[in-house]
Formats: sequence, C-alpha cells, structure tokens
Amino acid sequence: MAKVFERIDAKLQAFIEAQPVFFVATAPSGPDGHVNVSPKGGANMFRVTGPHGFAYADMLGSGIETVAHLRDNGRICVMFASFAGPPKILRLHGRGRVVQQADAEFDALLAGFPLEPRQLQAVRSIVAVDVTRVADACGWAVPEMRFERERDQLLRYADNRIRKDGPDAVRRYATAGNEHSIDGLVGIDPLV
Repeated sequence: MAKVFERIDAKLQAFIEAQPVFFVATAPSGPDGHVNVSPKGGANMFRVTGPHGFAYADMLGSGIETVAHLRDNGRICVMFASFAGPPKILRLHGRGRVVQQADAEFDALLAGFPLEPRQLQAVRSIVAVDVTRVADACGWAVPEMRFERERDQLLRYADNRIRKDGPDAVRRYATAGNEHSIDGLVGIDPLV
C-alpha cells in the first residue's frame, strides 16, 4: 500500500542515495506538447537539500525538455525505483527551477555536489526543487537487476570537446544546441 510522507526523512534519503538511476518527468503547460521522461544517473548527481527539497546536476545532453518545461511551469516529478533488494518506488513531486551557469547562485549550488573534475566540466545546469509531495509505492512489478558500472561516454565526450575547443567548449555546445525544446519552448539561455 502506498504511503504519503510529510518530508524526506533520513530513511528515505538513504534509499535515494543508494539508487544508481532516477527518472525525471515534466510536461509543458496546456493540452498540447510532449510529455518528457528522462533517465538520470551518475555518482553524486542528486542530493537532498532538506526535508522538502532536492537538487540534481543536469548534465550535458542532446535534449532540453526538462529545462524548458520547468521554465514554462515548474512542475516536476522525480522517481526512484529499487532494482535490487526489497522492492520500492519513491516519487518526489514539486516545483522546480533551473539554475544556469551564468546565474549568480550556480557556483554555490554546484559546490554542494561532491563531483569529480571530469563530472564538473559536463554539468549544463542545476535543477533545484521544492518538494510538495513525497510518496512511495510497492514496486512489486519492478524487476530485479544488477548494477554493472557507470558509463563514461559523456565524460569522454566533454573531455574531447574541451581538449579540441577550449575550456568553454561544453558550455558553448550546451547553449548552441539547447536553446529550444522540441515544442519550441525556451531552453538554455544563449551565451552573452
């Protein structure tokens, strides 16, 4: 039976921190547009910021739907599913905002993530969320799977771009290719 929690407590935080992947769901305003679900992962990319908050490092990617939807209406749901050990699903609903590299608070927020230098250079933005609902579900139908390893293709890609095009190469790529969502909503601000 599903349970709604008043906050993210220490037990839920431990569950969150044990999961190697999480899923982010957003949707644009209105009846049209594309609903988006994105898998996210990587060591230390997600952190609980308080009993009603979390943030995650938004890594360089080929799409900008989550960022565009948050800029449009702020609605977000993040889901964690246990693929090993006891079955459990945890959903965090809330209102999110995007903190971009040019924003005054970006460096301070990024400092809260214990990321390695290679990970840091591939961060596109930070998503910060005020949690309005915390609920679990049984997860009985979720298969058990074994975690093998994290992939390093994204980090190698960032390394190569920086080596070839300089220290701002990743930021230039993120802003040039991610100015608008597939529905035409504003994504990452262009470099000024």
